[in-house]
Amino acid sequence: MLKINNLQAEIEGKSILKGIDLEVKPGEVHAIMGPNGSGKSTLSSVIAGREEYEVTGGNIDFEGEDLLDLGADERAHKGIFLSFQYPVEIPGVTVTNFIKTAINETRKARGQETMPANVMLKMMREKMSLLEIDNAFLSRSLNEGFSGGEKKRNEIFQMAMLEPKLAILDETDSGLDIDALRIVANGVNKLKSKNNAVIVITHYQRLLEHIVPDYVHVLYKGKIVKSGTKDLALELEAKGYDWLKEGVEA
Repeated sequence: MLKINNLQAEIEGKSILKGIDLEVKPGEVHAIMGPNGSGKSTLSSVIAGREEYEVTGGNIDFEGEDLLDLGADERAHKGIFLSFQYPVEIPGVTVTNFIKTAINETRKARGQETMPANVMLKMMREKMSLLEIDNAFLSRSLNEGFSGGEKKRNEIFQMAMLEPKLAILDETDSGLDIDALRIVANGVNKLKSKNNAVIVITHYQRLLEHIVPDYVHVLYKGKIVKSGTKDLALELEAKGYDWLKEGVEA
């Protein structure tokens, strides 16, 4: 599904990614861990196509197509979803209208007709039940006045409605209490299938107790320096990241 080869990227002239190799297949969950400044959020932003990052080398292949030739909106229409670490507030735009616009723009890009209102409402109710979201949520302005947990739950609700092929969750556990973390993780787990894939970016092993990864990768100074199973996350929790520094170029 996703193949990244020797990916290099910078922002404002500063090199961040220094040769990333990664392959994600349908049905898999990959966790990317690493200390602050290692390049985790940069990697997610580059895959999603955020314009402030400049790719200086390598390539990203998604289902046989070169992503670097596509804009962020085109990548989203192809089925790539990015859950932001700090979701943006949009006053005056309700959750319902935002979701409706996002879905219908994607359908339009794929040559499909607008989703009928009754079908969309039924789908919204099903996904809200999945994430334990109250109906009043739909009429609120997007993320305005939301708690940290509500913002993250809304991101997963968007993911549920858009049904992406590849979901990238950038520190979704940041700022969540135990109950909110459980609800968000359960939602992600219920949305997983053999036809989609998930990349989870996190500092902490606690999220991976709920969303169990097939593979864990450690990003350090712009490179993946170690990969393994979920046991690697436990090792990082116990030892931290200092033990991985040996042999890694500055």
